[in-house]
Amino acid sequence: MPPILLGLSSQYQGWLSLYTLLGVLALTVGLNFIARLIPVVRAQSTLNSDTLKTKMQKPAYAANQRLNRIWSMVFLAIIFGLIMPFCLTAAPQPWFRVLLDMVMILMVYDFVYYLTHRFLFHDNGIFGGPLKWMHAVHHRQHNPCRWDSSYIHPLEIAIGLGLYVATIFVLSRFMGNFHVISIAVTWFAFTGINLHNHNLWTEDKFLGGYVAYASRMHHHHHARFTGGNYATITLLYDWMFGTLDNGDGWQKNKA
Repeated sequence: MPPILLGLSSQYQGWLSLYTLLGVLALTVGLNFIARLIPVVRAQSTLNSDTLKTKMQKPAYAANQRLNRIWSMVFLAIIFGLIMPFCLTAAPQPWFRVLLDMVMILMVYDFVYYLTHRFLFHDNGIFGGPLKWMHAVHHRQHNPCRWDSSYIHPLEIAIGLGLYVATIFVLSRFMGNFHVISIAVTWFAFTGINLHNHNLWTEDKFLGGYVAYASRMHHHHHARFTGGNYATITLLYDWMFGTLDNGDGWQKNKA
């Protein structure tokens, strides 16, 4: 075997990648089950599920969702089969290192996604929004429900997942390989937050009101193709760069 392939094979942690994927699935099933035991969450989940059933009666909508389920599986197979095995470790790590890794991954990704979303997916006068034709598919849903997070062009799935796994890969080259627990938890948070941003959420007081606020702010973004709120994990970068949109467009707020 050529030295370069021998070196790669020695770094390949296929079983750890599989364990990570199984961990993500276990977290998703387990925590969603626990969350649905809370009456408020169960009511909001039912609202979004009923809305999805209505939307799925439209052939074009249903076709997009079915297509994207297939592409999502393809991209996940590539990520966990060819990329993630080079980013993982099972070596014991102190709890603060695990916490730091999770924060770093999510916040670095969110910054990269903020720039991509603002300047490539939307026309903000610098690059002219070269991919706004693609992102326009997602913005057909002006008042999205939870599952509209996956109502997108397949290319946007590749870009979104690609940015996330690229963040993990690049950071692992500088910070060292990430623990399986760190990646499983951050992946769950990454998908869970993105899903919640699209939630129809009517309960204002749950968890201090932030849950409703996060959903409402992303719905402001969907209500128009000129809105702000471009980040997806937090609104920190929108606050820092003046693109918070409270319902009347960020450029109007800025003025």
